[in-house]
Amino acid sequence: MPKAASPEAAAQRAGPRKREAVTLLAEKLARATAAVVTDYRGLTVKQLEDLRNQMRAQGMEYVVVKNTLARRAALEAGVADFGSALTGPVGLALGFGELAAPAKLLGDYYRLNRRLPVVAGWVEGTVLDARGVQSLAELPPRAALLAQLAGTLQSPLTQLAAGLSSILSNLAATLDAYRAKLETA
Repeated sequence: MPKAASPEAAAQRAGPRKREAVTLLAEKLARATAAVVTDYRGLTVKQLEDLRNQMRAQGMEYVVVKNTLARRAALEAGVADFGSALTGPVGLALGFGELAAPAKLLGDYYRLNRRLPVVAGWVEGTVLDARGVQSLAELPPRAALLAQLAGTLQSPLTQLAAGLSSILSNLAATLDAYRAKLETA
């Protein structure tokens, strides 16, 4: 059978199971806030199942899918740039909540097992290389970042309040000294 002239023609010729797989993955990619591409070679079935269980427990998902189907799904989901990261045998870790959660979990998994290297990632429309995903994994949790921001915003206000208080107490001390001088005179 000759090669299809366009991705649309290829999608039309694909069997119903492949079309269903593409549609399902496209829905997941559209809902996902982040996706991390990993090279799953070298993992046993047991290790892969353990990883999936860990991810499921945190509201994430790990899928292994053919690159051609994943590229079609990325195109359908409106994240066509992500398709360029899908080369070689890859698995996708999909996160639906905190942006850094899949990167952190996979980074921890890699440190423990020395398997499942990160290839690339995608976060809210931006494609990241392996270093970008690693940087994302090293970010503090969202709550800690918000606390740092609140502290940063609060610091100048605290300094202003302390400065105004100092000025008022100096003024009060000066007025008290002037009152004492007038009483003695």
